[in-house]
Amino acid sequence: MASISGKDTKPEVLVRSYLFKEGLRFRKNDKTLPGKPDIVLPKYQIIIFINGCFWHGHSKCTKSNLPTSNAVFWKAKIGNNIKRDMLINKQLREAGWKVIIIWECNLKNRVIFMKSMSKLIKQIKFAPR
Repeated sequence: MASISGKDTKPEVLVRSYLFKEGLRFRKNDKTLPGKPDIVLPKYQIIIFINGCFWHGHSKCTKSNLPTSNAVFWKAKIGNNIKRDMLINKQLREAGWKVIIIWECNLKNRVIFMKSMSKLIKQIKFAPR
């Protein structure tokens, strides 16, 4: 687990690349904000987290199934990640940020990726400022 990187993952790079091509400028992994968000769009007051389905317990995804070995550990680990995510999102919203979560499973297939990115661009460009 120590070799698993927390930033510059393939899903993050995909989304950042798409946003950059769309002309959006952002900060990445901003340490001054709770949770060190993956992407911060200060102009729009928007924060984007790109969550791995397994690590963040995506309830609507088959990739979030817990392993059968050491199940107690994994249930606690993923449960704590979910609680932490909820707390961080609450803190950010209270500070005036709009939080958008993109799940890893929405980036695997090209068609789903394009739909997700189209929706994301609409959320960003038409967000109230």
